[in-house]
Amino acid sequence: MMSALRRSLPRIPSVWKPVRSQQTWTPIRHFSGSPIPRASWGFVGLGQMGYPMARNLRAKIPATDSMTIYDINESATSQFVEEANGAGAGASVTIAKSLQDVSRDSDTVITMLPQPKHVQAVYEEFIAGGLDNTTPRLFIDCSTIDVKTSLEVGSAIRVLGHDFVDAPVSGGVVGATAATLTFMLGASNAVVGKAQPILEKMGKRVIHMGEPGTGIVGKLANNYLLAMNNLATAEAMNFGIKLGLDAKTLASLINCSTGKCWPSEVNNPVPGVIEGAPSSRGYQGGFGVSLMAKDLKLAIAAAELADAKLVLAEPAQKLYEGAEAHDDCKGRDFSVVYKYLQVADK
Repeated sequence: MMSALRRSLPRIPSVWKPVRSQQTWTPIRHFSGSPIPRASWGFVGLGQMGYPMARNLRAKIPATDSMTIYDINESATSQFVEEANGAGAGASVTIAKSLQDVSRDSDTVITMLPQPKHVQAVYEEFIAGGLDNTTPRLFIDCSTIDVKTSLEVGSAIRVLGHDFVDAPVSGGVVGATAATLTFMLGASNAVVGKAQPILEKMGKRVIHMGEPGTGIVGKLANNYLLAMNNLATAEAMNFGIKLGLDAKTLASLINCSTGKCWPSEVNNPVPGVIEGAPSSRGYQGGFGVSLMAKDLKLAIAAAELADAKLVLAEPAQKLYEGAEAHDDCKGRDFSVVYKYLQVADK
């Protein structure tokens, strides 16, 4: 499927001209008065996920290294620098004035962005800045976007002599904070060894899914299943409770039976069933319902590329989008679909 998709990609704009292929990958090293080498790191996107990921990365790279950060939210970058300074020892952190500063000043660049359009725009800026092709760089995109955009961006970077991998994550804000994320890596065998040690500084597991683009496919397949499990759990709990069952008793039954799943056991959508779950905190925190609606849309688009039928996708997408648009549900954790089942009936 990947090879067929690559053949269908639009031709790369003329501004992205190929260069002679590089035989080896060597990080850019900067030297001061001492013989200690310094590697430079770039991180773009300090949102709910990106911020703790960047913080964990800084904590695990040598103090002799440097880190350049960028986000349109200036308060996030300022807070990051203040926190880094307060933490004492560690890599020095600089706020980039532009995206082009990040790509020019970094050996390795990590991006964590909300939407495909943001990824496209950021990498266009990187390329427009004139990437130095004498020393190959490594670009790691951890965003959850569509397969086609990821392949287009990756092709544009690689044709300039640099490496690009897709490495979306699973584990949410909790995993990002605790550095226990799972990364689904789409990369050629030659690049896996470069990317994996870096990702392990921000997470617990790195699963090489295959060639570029397959990391995105793995993430979307997982989130499609999660969306269905969450919705099915909400519906099962809803009708069981309405027919007189105690919520905790029903959840206990499900979690020792064949219906057990992550939404029933860890992120139960019924308030009061799981202490600390978003549903028990007014559906605050967690994985936003708008993000799940987005991921469902991306999964549907990915399935269409391979002519794979998703029977449950359309009704589920409508339900998540309905919850996202409802005043009592928007901006909440995706388990809020349980609440939406109540308010939508009124």
